[in-house]
Amino acid sequence: MRVLIVPASRHGGTAEIGRAMATSLRQRGFDVDVSQPEHMFDLSPYGAAILGSGLYLGDWLGPAKAFVEDHSVGLRRIPCWLFSSGPLGAAAPKEPVNPEVIERLIEQAGAEEHRLFGGRLEVDRLGRTERFIARWVGAEDGDYRPWDEIEVWVGSIADALRQADADADTSADADVDVG
Repeated sequence: MRVLIVPASRHGGTAEIGRAMATSLRQRGFDVDVSQPEHMFDLSPYGAAILGSGLYLGDWLGPAKAFVEDHSVGLRRIPCWLFSSGPLGAAAPKEPVNPEVIERLIEQAGAEEHRLFGGRLEVDRLGRTERFIARWVGAEDGDYRPWDEIEVWVGSIADALRQADADADTSADADVDVG
């Protein structure tokens, strides 16, 4: 099965999560493509999708939201999962993502589920406004991405895709008229 991973990333941390997911799925025997949302136009070659975005002030990046909106019909035809990356350690707000945003994205994409993972902050790579906001909210430099948790989640997606394939094969066998 060919899987599409579309991680929207401003500073590369979420893109790194997407590439790690791709590596994990490839090791499990899947054919995987990783693309930025603004570079993806055709979902027809894919049997599943994983979409993600870095979080900024509780929201997904514009290109990620636009991708879901523009491809909602195609996404609803295939199994789809969503993830967000962004909380940064002890300074992370209790509700780092706006639940209304995620509910709308899940509905538009017909997603199986959404997962929230910690993010990465490298203050030296930020612009002046972003550095100000990071200081204002008390965000600390560091990598808060839970790589083991991400790997387990990707394993559960691989298992779900294999089960869906097995169920489809069983259903197709049952539909064969041998009489």
